[in-house]
Amino acid sequence: MFEQLTLVTCGWLLLAAAGIGVSKSGFAGVSMLHVIIFAMVFGAKQSTGVLLPMLVIGDILAIRFYGKQVQWPQVRRLLPPALVGVLIGTLFMGRLDEQAFKPMVGLIILTLTAIQVVRIWRPKWFDHMPHQKWFAWSLGLLAGITTMLANAAGPIVALYLLAVALPKLELVGTSAWFFLVINVFKLPFSYGLGLIQWQSLVIDALFSPGILLGMLLGNWMVRRIPQKAFDSLLLAFTGFAALRLLGLF
Repeated sequence: MFEQLTLVTCGWLLLAAAGIGVSKSGFAGVSMLHVIIFAMVFGAKQSTGVLLPMLVIGDILAIRFYGKQVQWPQVRRLLPPALVGVLIGTLFMGRLDEQAFKPMVGLIILTLTAIQVVRIWRPKWFDHMPHQKWFAWSLGLLAGITTMLANAAGPIVALYLLAVALPKLELVGTSAWFFLVINVFKLPFSYGLGLIQWQSLVIDALFSPGILLGMLLGNWMVRRIPQKAFDSLLLAFTGFAALRLLGLF
C-alpha cells in the first residue's frame, strides 16, 4: 500500500483529506471528490477502508463545529434503515472483486452526481416530497448500502434532509451526527473484510491533519462563496472522474 505514495499521489491525498473537511462543512457536492481520489490511488475496494477512519475524524470535527444544530428526530428516522443498508452493503462487498467493484463505484458516484445536479438546479422538485415512513426507509436503506460500498452517501442524506426542509446549519449538524453513528458502525465490518489494516491506519494518520484544514476552509467558504456555483464546478469534475472509473475513456 505504501508503494502508491509518490510525491504526486501524496499531493492528491492531501487535497482529498481537505475535501473531507470541506464536505463535512455543508458542501455536500465535495463528498465525492475524496472518494474518487482515494479510489484512483488505492483501488476502488481497498480505498473504502483507508478512507473510513478519516471520515470518522471528519464527523467528529463537524460535530465540534455544527453539532448543536442537530435535529434528533430526523437522525432517529434515518438510522434504522441505514444500519440495515450497511449490512446489505457488507454482504455485497464480500462477494465482489476489484474488477467488478470499480465500475460499480463509478456508477454509484455518477448517479449521485446526477441527483446532486438536480438538487442544485431544481430544488423545488423536492419541495413536496412525502414525509412518510416509507420515504425515510427508502433513502435510508439506499444511504446505508451506498456508504458501505463507496463512502458516498452524502448526497442521498442531503436530499432527504432537504426534502424535509431543514435549514442549512441544522442540515449540516444533523448529517454530522448521522454519519458519525453510521461510520463508527461500519468500522468492524470494514476490518473484518480486511479493508482496514495497519498500513491504512498509518496513511490515515499522515493525511488526517488535512481534514482540519479543510474544515476551517469550509467554515470560511460557507459564509462567503455561493454554494450553488461551488457545487456546480465540483460536480462537473466528479462526473468526469466517475466516467473514468466506469472505463468509458
